Formats: sequence, C-alpha cells, structure tokens
Amino acid sequence: MEIRTTPHFEKRYKRLSSHIKKKAIEREKIFLNNPFDTRLDTHKLHGKRKEEWAYSIDYHYRISFIFVGKGVVLYTDAGTHDEVY
Repeated sequence: MEIRTTPHFEKRYKRLSSHIKKKAIEREKIFLNNPFDTRLDTHKLHGKRKEEWAYSIDYHYRISFIFVGKGVVLYTDAGTHDEVY
C-alpha cells in the first residue's frame, strides 16, 4: 500500500509530540499490513467528512485518510479526536 499526505496533514503531524509520533509510526506499520486490523479501530467518518476514514494512534489521537485508488491512501489529518472530527 502507498501512503500519500496532504499539506494539512504534514502541518498537523509536525505539531504532534515525539511520543505520539513514535506511536503513529508503529500504528502505520499495522495499517500498511491491514487497514482494518482491530487494533486500529478503523472507522468511517460522518457529516462533512463522510468520504474519510480514521484510525487510532492511541485513545486520544487519530489519523484520518481517504482511499484514493487501489492500494493508495491519502492521509488528510492528524490530531486528537476533537481536532480530527
């Protein structure tokens, strides 16, 4: 699977603490193997972001993304539950 990122995602990811970034890297490894692994709690978003999905970095932090093609996802946002939704 190929992961692409938006400028918004890059900006928001830079603001995360190093501790959360380390967790995100570990979660991304799981995501690359299986985006719907139960450890990720991958779920569809609603409302104005209904085209997007999100998975958990930990209890508070999420990464949102869009499936843009076969084997390609676009990361759109990273942050706390309240920030991403």
